[in-house]
Amino acid sequence: FSFLQERLRYILVSLLLLHGTDSFYVPGVAPINFHRNDPVEIKAVKLTSSRTQLPYEYYSLPFCQPTKITYKAENLGEVLRGDRIVNTPFQVSMNVEKKCEVLCNFPNKPVILTVEQSKLIAERIREDYYVHLIADNLPVATRLEFYSNREEEEKKKEKDVQFEHGYRLGFMDGNKFYLHNHLSFILYYHREDVEENQEPTYRVVRFEVIPQSIKLEDLKADEKSMCTLPEATGSAPQEIDPSKENQLLFTYSVHWEESDIKWASRWDTYLTMSDVQIHWFSIINSVVVVFFLSGILSMIIIRTLRKDIANYNKEDDIEDTMEESGWKLVHGDVFRPPQYPMILSSLLGSGIQLFCMILIVIFVAMLGMLSPSSRGALMTTACFLFMFMGVFGGFFAGRLYRTLKGHRWKKGAFCTATLYPGVVFGICFVLNCFIWGKHSSGAVPFPTMVALLCMWFGISLPLVYLGYYFGFRKQPYDNPVRTNQIPRQIPEQRWYMNKFVGILMAGILPFGAMFIELFFIFSAIWENQFYYLFGFLFLVFIILVVSCSQISIVMVYFQLCAEDYRWWWRTFLVSGGSAFYVLIYAIFYFVNKLDIVEFIPSLLYFGYTALMVLSFWLLTGTIGFYAAYMFVRKIYAAVKID
Repeated sequence: FSFLQERLRYILVSLLLLHGTDSFYVPGVAPINFHRNDPVEIKAVKLTSSRTQLPYEYYSLPFCQPTKITYKAENLGEVLRGDRIVNTPFQVSMNVEKKCEVLCNFPNKPVILTVEQSKLIAERIREDYYVHLIADNLPVATRLEFYSNREEEEKKKEKDVQFEHGYRLGFMDGNKFYLHNHLSFILYYHREDVEENQEPTYRVVRFEVIPQSIKLEDLKADEKSMCTLPEATGSAPQEIDPSKENQLLFTYSVHWEESDIKWASRWDTYLTMSDVQIHWFSIINSVVVVFFLSGILSMIIIRTLRKDIANYNKEDDIEDTMEESGWKLVHGDVFRPPQYPMILSSLLGSGIQLFCMILIVIFVAMLGMLSPSSRGALMTTACFLFMFMGVFGGFFAGRLYRTLKGHRWKKGAFCTATLYPGVVFGICFVLNCFIWGKHSSGAVPFPTMVALLCMWFGISLPLVYLGYYFGFRKQPYDNPVRTNQIPRQIPEQRWYMNKFVGILMAGILPFGAMFIELFFIFSAIWENQFYYLFGFLFLVFIILVVSCSQISIVMVYFQLCAEDYRWWWRTFLVSGGSAFYVLIYAIFYFVNKLDIVEFIPSLLYFGYTALMVLSFWLLTGTIGFYAAYMFVRKIYAAVKID
């Protein structure tokens, strides 16, 4: 077994190495070549905090403003993420150093912050806000250096370098607030190969900042907007007193360095922010364990089934066999349509829609087409794909509804197109009202909301109707046995056949396969990290599909052996059991990892978590349902029924 584990580990590592999506680019994101002295525009994206989960636009705080503020036109994904990309007054030219320059145009007149503005800045510093800037579409990062090993000899040798996104707005010392009012930009360029007589061209490959807090008196500014920075030891930080007006200068300096990093791999710095190596083997181990368990389960089920079918098909002692208990006894009721067939088929239709969307998004992202450099692309793609996958959702829902002896196909199609999206839209709208109340840029603007509604009713709804129409007209699924007129009585069930026990038992295996990946995804959503491990995610998704299918088959087999033929709804509910564990994990993550104390951020967290859990339940429930349905049809087709 250990040899097999090593072999699998080797195959998986080589597969995952192939899927490193951070090292190549997709045509369409073209590099910009700069000559010396060309302006490099620095734009602001937003302010974020993992404590409040509410992004704000850059000019919600009294920073220096350019003469004309222009916002970049944004795609759907950027708007939903709360990005509001806007120009800033920083004057940066390619390969031109700046020692220290005053940002606002009054070198002798400091910026005066009113009491309200001072209070607001102090509050944002207390809430741990970060400022996000971009230069040539590269986000700014702050370098953090620390010692990796605790042993004394190692300490002298090397420091570990990590980067955090953006820079801190300020810091607190005791009960005092200090604002980072001086920014030292360090930009790295890569010199491109050109012919001898041509002017050299440069490309920006990294954008770092060292934020500093320097008191107004220590920044000596002259008439030309130049300033001199004090010695590091003797300078006092710039305090912001929220109870009175404050005077300060916003200043910046620019330093350029040459780098060997090529333009194509300039995102590597940002994507290797946390040490991924540790998680590789834990993911690989979960893969091995899941496949091992799956193998055992399959063997047991197949052997037991062969024995069952062989027994049931023996001609000579058919009377004795019929006396026994077992799944053959319920053959006349196993395909009896369940209660609420329209709702069941609608939920399964939405599950198919989600399944197709997630599969395509992960696959396309794995090929490197949705890299973090194209902002908001992932979210935009997901939204549009969900709309267009309505055709498949409608088709499967319609065909199943016909199989379950449903007649009102128009109502069924409307239910499929509106049930799940309606719940999602409702929750998002309520949360959005709270975000609006906070004046956060995370609130979806009214025009965008109207556009989303138009997409829902203009693209998704007609496509669902189209799919439903063809699905309903198609031949229903062929059930191998006839259903009796009179329903059979169900014997009393053991305690472990309870629905809730089933949900708890069935959820463990799929959740165990993916909970490490869940940590990465939660960090990406709630702590403003980049998520880029789509090679891993694709693998985990495949494992999730396999484990959900197998658990579902095992559970439905036990249920039929206990002569309980009401398996339609139960299989759908039980297969989605891992969603319950995702909810428990989300609560654990909230308590242990996040520092959220206020009401609205907590509401946002649990509102969005509820949506994630609901979607995950639909996805895993659908996978499990179709696996169980195929299994039930197969086994009843294999036995001879008199």
